[in-house]
Parts: sequence; structure tokens; C-alpha cells
Amino acid sequence: MPKIAKKSEYSRLIANIRNVVEQGRNYAYLAVNSILVKTYWSVGRLIVEHEQKGAIKSEYGSELISKLSTELKRKLGTGFSRSNLQYMRLMYLKYPKSQTVSGKLSWSHYVEFLGVSDDLARSFYEKQCVLENWSVRELNRQINSMLFERIALSKKKKGIIKLARMGHRITKESDIVKEPYTLEFLGLPEKARYSERDLEQRIIDKLQMFLLEIGRGFSFVKRQSRMTLDNKHYYVDLVFYHRILKCFVLIDLKIGKASHLDVGQMNMYLNYFAKEENTKGDNPPIGIILAADKDDVLVEYALGGITNKLFVSKYELYLPDKEELRNKVKLLLSQKKNG
Repeated sequence: MPKIAKKSEYSRLIANIRNVVEQGRNYAYLAVNSILVKTYWSVGRLIVEHEQKGAIKSEYGSELISKLSTELKRKLGTGFSRSNLQYMRLMYLKYPKSQTVSGKLSWSHYVEFLGVSDDLARSFYEKQCVLENWSVRELNRQINSMLFERIALSKKKKGIIKLARMGHRITKESDIVKEPYTLEFLGLPEKARYSERDLEQRIIDKLQMFLLEIGRGFSFVKRQSRMTLDNKHYYVDLVFYHRILKCFVLIDLKIGKASHLDVGQMNMYLNYFAKEENTKGDNPPIGIILAADKDDVLVEYALGGITNKLFVSKYELYLPDKEELRNKVKLLLSQKKNG
């Protein structure tokens, strides 16, 4: 017995040392990263101040960057390419106060931010990056899929500005629903022939990307969750649990247009889960019918009188038209009513 106890204590010691070292490495990475970002911000400030002091015209600014790049690479090594120096300069212009630069984000994150021309969208991606701990790859995908614009279209002017300043906060059921969902990562051509089971399998195969698309707080529970009523089996395609809203989220996939029958079926699923699956502390479940198309008037009538939290949303298999989405958001921001 003593030998087993000693072995157990030794294993615990190894685990504790490993945790401490890994935690220290993470802190060291964050510290170095923060210093690098602040250093590059300072380099950008020096370049801009030099330009302003000498009243350098734009055509000579490019020449200055090229000359600096050649000199700095020779004296300081890599990291001072012409493009990198341009980003440093732009960073200072976009973030003139060093206090607004987050120490939680890497220089690579900021390079992605600086590629976003709209100030509101850039602010949103920065806040959301910190909230959801996005990698650079995940950030790039969200920018390309126009996440800010897609969420903004469901809000009024004040809501869009708040979204940019604070990021997307989940406080109520409708906050987790997008219109539309962009599923380009599934690799299904828009006009390809596929079944609902094919769509479900692609989502399971790309679950990490699907979780990124549906947003913060989702944990995958089960696919094809069975419920039996009157000796007949029914299956909901995907079941998640939302850690923030503390409830199950049921998703049913439809490759065609959503119908009133789909709404009735999902309403039945929600009633079943509320009575049979919910435990103490769980809030009422949420249902999302994810369809290739929908008729807004039909959906409005189908949902009328339903007390369950049930939403019908579209999905797209390709990246949205960026200019079209930007113009729609600009139109919302320009409206004085309900502003």
C-alpha cells in the first residue's frame, strides 16, 4: 500500500509540475506577444511623426518605407519588410492611443484587423477576438464571411454601434441566431445534389468550423437524437447545449424551403425536450430550423401563437456578397428613425 501511495503522489507531482510549466509558458508567450505589439506600435508612431515633422508628401512616403525596410533589415534582421512597416505605420494611425491596443492579441491578429477598412467592423472583430479567443485563422474566416455585417443586419442603428464597441454579447435567445448562416467550409457547391443526411454528415466532419459559425457558448451533445411517441421514433438532427443560456439547442436541417410542417415538428421536439430531457437548472430549449430557403410571411404565420423559443433561418453554401452586405449596413446606419 505505501508503495502505491508513493506512486500516486509521484504522478500527482509530475502533473502539478507540468501544469505550472505550461501555465508559465503561456504567460511568457502572452508577455512576449504584448511587448512585440507595443514595440511595433511605437515604430509606427516614430514613422508617422517623422512624416508629419517633415511634411512628407504621399508619393515620398512609400520611398521612405522602402528605404527604412532595407536599412532596418540589415541592422535588426527579419520582421521589417516593407509590408510589415506599412502595417506598423497604419496601426499607429488606426490606434493613436497605445492603451487601446490589447495585450491579449498577437501582431498577426492586428495585421488582419488592419485589412478591415470599416472602423465599426474592425472594432467588432477586435472585441470578439478577445471574447471568443479566436486564432488568426478563425479571425480570417469570420472577416471573410462578413460576420459583423450578418449580425448587424438584425439590429437597429444603436444596436450596430453597440455591437462594434462591445462585441456580440449573448443575453437572450435571439442573440444566438444568424440570418443567414454561412457554411462555405462544408465544400458543397451551391447547386450540388445532396440529402439532409449528407449535409448533417458534412457538418459533423467539420464540427469545429460549424461551432465557430454558430458562435460562442455551444457544446455539441448528439446527432440524430431519438424521441419515441406513440411507438413511433422521431429524430432531431443536431443537439447542442448552450453554456451561457443554460439550455438545449435543437437544430433541424432542411435542404429545401422551410414549411409550416417543419415548424410544427420542431415545436413538438421542444415540448418533448422540456419535459423529458431538461433537468434542474436548465432553461426551456431553443429550436432552430436551418433551411436552404424560407418564406418570411409563411414563417411569421407558422410561428404565431407558439410560446416555445423557435427560429427559422437560412443557410448559404458560399461566402456572401461583401459589397451588398456593406451597403445594407450603411443604409441602416444612415437611417434616423429608431436610431
